[in-house]
Amino acid sequence: MADRRIPAGHREGRVLDIGCGVFPFFLATTTFREKYGVDRFTLGEPGEAGDIHLVRHDVEATDRLPFPDGFFDVVTMLAVFEHIDPARLGGTIREVQRILRPGGIYLLTTPASWTAGLLRLLAWAGLVSREEIEEHKDVYDHPKIVGILRVAGFDGGGIETGYFEGFANLWVTARK
Repeated sequence: MADRRIPAGHREGRVLDIGCGVFPFFLATTTFREKYGVDRFTLGEPGEAGDIHLVRHDVEATDRLPFPDGFFDVVTMLAVFEHIDPARLGGTIREVQRILRPGGIYLLTTPASWTAGLLRLLAWAGLVSREEIEEHKDVYDHPKIVGILRVAGFDGGGIETGYFEGFANLWVTARK
């Protein structure tokens, strides 16, 4: 779903996937001129992983992303938003805004707020990762996300929202 939300013209530039995980699946399966992944955990040592530049970095531990202003055409945060401490989230999103070029796109996905109880039940039953669900620090709906993005500097007119997977997950894009 995330890949379909990215316009073709942006693929000639750079993408950063924040929270890419130990195996950067999204980056491995998308097409961009340059691909970067940031996570507090990476597979092996940070550096090159094929055509992906991996950087070990914890967005909750430090205020600044290790990239220059306007470096990326697209920044994604796929199923990561809910894992960031709400007190730190605004600073992280301001950093996303900083590293995006003018006209760049920020794309995030997160579980819909109504799924919190269902996800805990599925974790209890062993059908999804209990550790993963226990790491969720907040739940979100579109108005709450749009508010966070606006406070961080994204213009409300450049923000689009939607659902996928039977309304269980939210997607949001914001244009700088």
